[in-house]
Amino acid sequence: MSRAPADTVAAWATGVGVGLVALMLTWLVGQRIAGLIWDPPLGPIVGLGTAVLVGGVTAFVAGRRFSRAIARN
Repeated sequence: MSRAPADTVAAWATGVGVGLVALMLTWLVGQRIAGLIWDPPLGPIVGLGTAVLVGGVTAFVAGRRFSRAIARN
């Protein structure tokens, strides 16, 4: 039985929210660590790039996982 499109959109929106939390946490920690290793502006750029990469991958994986869980139920 297929779920309503609204359930799928909600699952992806939740995945994006999880990805944003991962982005924020990675940015806070990664910027500090990268700032200790490299001088500005390279340190914050590396921290931001890492945070965007981690947040994007997390959002995609979480959205896909939630969407599949909704489809199974």
